[in-house]
Amino acid sequence: MAALGASLLVAFIVVGTLGVAAPTPAAAQSFTYNPRPPKPSHPPAKNDGQMLVQATEVDYDYNNQRISAVGNVQMFYNGTSVEADKVIYDQKTKRLHAEGNIRMTDAEGKITYANIMDLSDDYRDGFVDSLRVDTEDQTRMAATRADRSSGNYTVFDNGVYTACAPCKDDPKKPPLWQVKGARIIHDQAEKMLYFENAQIEFFGVPMAYLPYFSTPDPTVKRKSGFLMPGVTSYSAYGYGVEIPYYFALAPDFDATFNPRFTSKQGVLLQGEFRQRLSNGSYQVRLYGIDQTDPGAFAGQPGDRQFRGGVETKGQFALNDKWVWGWDGVALSDYYFMSDYRLAAYKDPFGSFITLPTEAISQLYLTGVGNRSFFDARAIYYLSFSGNQSQVPVIAPVIDYNNVINSPILGGEFSYKMNFTSLTRDTAVFDPITTVANTNSLCTSASADPMARLPSQCLLRGMPGTYTRLTAEAQWRKSYTDPFGEIWTPFVSIRGDAINADISNQPGVSNFLPVGDTQTVRLMPTVGFEYRYPFINVQPWGTTTIEPIAQVIIRPNEPNAGKLPNEDAQSLVFDTSNLFSIDKFSGYDRVEGGSRANVGVQATTQFDRGGSVKTMFGQSYQLFGLNSFAVTDVTNTGVDSGLQNARSDYVASVAYSPNRTYTFSVRSRMDEATWNINRFEAQGTANFDRWSVSLMYGNYAPQPELGYLTRREGILASGSVKVATNWVLQGAARWDLEANKINQYVVGAGYVDDCFVLAANYVTSYTYQAGTTPPVLSHAFMFQIGLRTIAQSSTTSSSAGIQ
Repeated sequence: MAALGASLLVAFIVVGTLGVAAPTPAAAQSFTYNPRPPKPSHPPAKNDGQMLVQATEVDYDYNNQRISAVGNVQMFYNGTSVEADKVIYDQKTKRLHAEGNIRMTDAEGKITYANIMDLSDDYRDGFVDSLRVDTEDQTRMAATRADRSSGNYTVFDNGVYTACAPCKDDPKKPPLWQVKGARIIHDQAEKMLYFENAQIEFFGVPMAYLPYFSTPDPTVKRKSGFLMPGVTSYSAYGYGVEIPYYFALAPDFDATFNPRFTSKQGVLLQGEFRQRLSNGSYQVRLYGIDQTDPGAFAGQPGDRQFRGGVETKGQFALNDKWVWGWDGVALSDYYFMSDYRLAAYKDPFGSFITLPTEAISQLYLTGVGNRSFFDARAIYYLSFSGNQSQVPVIAPVIDYNNVINSPILGGEFSYKMNFTSLTRDTAVFDPITTVANTNSLCTSASADPMARLPSQCLLRGMPGTYTRLTAEAQWRKSYTDPFGEIWTPFVSIRGDAINADISNQPGVSNFLPVGDTQTVRLMPTVGFEYRYPFINVQPWGTTTIEPIAQVIIRPNEPNAGKLPNEDAQSLVFDTSNLFSIDKFSGYDRVEGGSRANVGVQATTQFDRGGSVKTMFGQSYQLFGLNSFAVTDVTNTGVDSGLQNARSDYVASVAYSPNRTYTFSVRSRMDEATWNINRFEAQGTANFDRWSVSLMYGNYAPQPELGYLTRREGILASGSVKVATNWVLQGAARWDLEANKINQYVVGAGYVDDCFVLAANYVTSYTYQAGTTPPVLSHAFMFQIGLRTIAQSSTTSSSAGIQ
């Protein structure tokens, strides 16, 4: 409140049900209003020095210049409201005294509860007894007494602070955590809380004692100061302690400096700078260490005096449709991140995690329209395993696709484009045989490319420069005839311009022609799709059975298997791509030859909820060259189930009886013997307190792809809410062929609106250069967080050859 004094004589207003009453004569100094006035939902706006009072009774003592309001008092002044049983304002001393069930709400939403309050009229000085303060961001303070001085300092005697809500069933029960202090000093100018002789309690039990500590008050979102320390350990550097310091440099940028003091290698310096601009943001992170014992990494990349790195990222909006940005990483050596465990673990619950094997540096431009998309990137992959010469540099890769808004010839017309140019220094061979001296088989020179047998090795990445421009346009339209049959004709044409400058390295000529090769590839396609849905309605639900047939006419794939294959190396044939016009996953291969895809799908929707969806089908090579029977540098289509004139059968079933359970089965069966070549079954269940997911996979050998034996395993994950806010979670992968659990995650945690406690044990594999077996790493992670106070974590890691 600004100066209240004499202005009250003019501006004091008493409000009753009959309207507004001016000050009355001395003979009638009181006004009695029996009904309790309604509480306002929020304090009124500032009212230019006028005070509004509502009360059962208001007395004016003109002799002593004292005004008393008694009974259900509500006072409003300049955005602040006071409610109490009794309020007395002394104009001589300019003191405001309130008693009984006091509730004061300031303009910022902070609520103070008390039994007695005695303050100056501008709230600069005074005291409050038995108070409790609730802030707008759900923090709470209480004290036996609070003294306020200079309009800036508030001293809470026997103070208690917490960010936890009181128990609904028992408000007197101690909160989950609270900080008690003999004195808590609030400096409003600095916006700091200072605790003296403090102790941290959990559920009312003291757990830690701190003679002194400070923290920004709840109104502060950013403030310079020390953050909670963290503890890590790993065999490479021993034990490490991080003590971060945060710099709130300006409203739009800040920095964090967090040195890690290690027991074996000295101090690892780390710093991060962040800035947010009007159209985006960026950040830069620096690392550096002068190792005290480089010999601990003898024979490894880390055997050097200085090690360090830099990471940066940023993204900016050009307008509401276009953004550009970057990611960048540069390291002194490729194993720096792994040795110091600087690549953060992801959330382990429900999935297996590993330390990253590479970092991405890229520059990109992305645009999104109503029915169009554009993305252009230049990408550099930094390998953490030392195989940098085998990793391509992609500069650039550009994608654009668009669907025309207006119909063309009554149908939908769309087009897309892809441009890719990549360079690799060294060829990447993948041995796929148990024969001794396999590497020599892969790299041996031969005048006859057919001397390379598919059972020996694959060429995963070609050395040299590969550039390809692809453009494709498609038109399609659906007709429904009077019998309910759906006919969808479609036409497309695709063109590729390819330039491959392949280095003549040992063994490469066994797979591809070396030197400079240019070619143009054209693939026109004409086809139609036929569907005839049959609907059966019963009292228990509706079933739709829909036969589907698709015929695709096109020429043979040009230069099939004789060109590099960088982006179409993965192919899984199942019901999800049975009716795809081109079943290759990337652009480097294009499906050729005429083909028919046939199948039937059935969907049942039950009236009481739940559904079943099934599909069964097969693909046929009608005439021309079967692209999937052609061996290329990675044998992509070989043994995929599509390599024969009559493909394997594919089937799937998905059943969801309700929101709790889901089940699905996917299978691929040999066309001649009906033997199962690929089988996956998955089930999930989600209840109020627990959930579980189980997946079983069984895959036949694919020796042409390097899978020499049958693979069979189970992946399981689950979580259970053992109590309110307490969760146990875990996941495991069981290799049934080796009969062992080869990777797992277990963890427990407590999470609510004011407290986080989590502990996780994680196993993950790290792959290194050459033929070195993968390293199985074990990590224990512990995290604790108190809302508005601090958050700290501890990580312990170890590794061993498995």
